[in-house]
Amino acid sequence: MHVWRSLAEIPDLGPAVVTLGNFDGVHRGHQAVLRAMVADARERGHVALAMTFDPHPKAVHDPAHQPELITGLDDRLERLAATGLDGVLVVRYTLDFARQTPEEFVRDYLVDGMRASCVVVGRDTRFGRGNAGDVETMRALGRELSFEVDIIDDACAVSESGRRWSSTWVRELLDAGDLPGANDVLGCAHRLRGTVIHGDALGREIGFPTANLDHSAGMIPRHGVYAAWLTVLDGRGNPRAQALAGERMAAAVSLGMNYTVGGTDLRVEAFCIDRDGLDLYDAEVALDLVEWRRPMLDFGSLDALVAALGEDVDWCREVLTVRT
Repeated sequence: MHVWRSLAEIPDLGPAVVTLGNFDGVHRGHQAVLRAMVADARERGHVALAMTFDPHPKAVHDPAHQPELITGLDDRLERLAATGLDGVLVVRYTLDFARQTPEEFVRDYLVDGMRASCVVVGRDTRFGRGNAGDVETMRALGRELSFEVDIIDDACAVSESGRRWSSTWVRELLDAGDLPGANDVLGCAHRLRGTVIHGDALGREIGFPTANLDHSAGMIPRHGVYAAWLTVLDGRGNPRAQALAGERMAAAVSLGMNYTVGGTDLRVEAFCIDRDGLDLYDAEVALDLVEWRRPMLDFGSLDALVAALGEDVDWCREVLTVRT
C-alpha cells in the first residue's frame, strides 16, 4: 500500500474509489466498509484510496477534550493496508486545512488530487469549514464534478450483538480492562508501542527483569497486570534486539504505578516469560495485550510483591499457552 503525505506525492493511478475518515483503531466496522469498497473498486477496474488525518481533528479544534487515540499512526496504516487499499493519503490536519469550504475540499483533494470516480461516505459525514458539508452536499458536488457518491450500508457498521461498531466502544472496553472484548471489536490484539529504556533496575534485583517502555503510541487501558505478547519491531542499533525482530515472546506486563515501592508515575513494564539474558535496550517494541489479570496493588513488602509477581507470571504463561 502506498502512503502519501501530500497531494503532490500522488502519481496518476487512474480513476479511484475514495473514502475518508480518522479510522482510529481500524475496528471491524472500518474493515467491513473498506473491504467492500476495495471489492467495488476492483470490479470497476479502479484503485481504492483512503484519506486519513494526523493529528485527530479534535486535537486541533478542542485540544482540552481530544480523544486518546486507540492506535498510533504506524499501526493505523498497517491495519488499513490489511484491508487491501492501494493507497492512503495522510493529511496533516491544521486550522488552515479546516478553513476550506466543502467545495474547495472536494475539488482540490478528492477530485483533482485523488481522481475520485466514486466517494464512499457514512450518513453522518461532515466536511469543510465549520462542518458545513454533509451527504447532500457531497451528492450535489458529485453531480457538478462528475463522481458518484456511495452511502455506507448501515449493515456493515453493526456488530453481531446489534451495537454499532465504533472507536468509542473500543475505548469503553479498554477503560474497563476487557481486553477480549476490545480485541473482538478491533479484530486483532490491542497494541502499545514504545522504546525500551533504562529503569531503576528493581525488577532485576528481585528476579523479574523487565523491559521498561517509553510509551509512544496506543491507548493505555485500565491499569494493572496483563498477559501479552512482546515483539521487537526495530532493534534501533541494538544487534541483539534486532536478531529477535518479528519473534513473538510471551510477557507479563505491568501498566500503572508500583505502589509497593512508592511509585507515583505511570510505568509500562514487560517481563518476558522463560527468556533469560535479553538485551532490548533502545529497541522499538510492541505489546499486544491479551487479558487483564488484576489491578495495581500495594503488597506492603518486597517479599509479598515477589510472591505476587510469581503468581502473575504463572497465570500469564497459562493464558498465553491457551491463546497460542
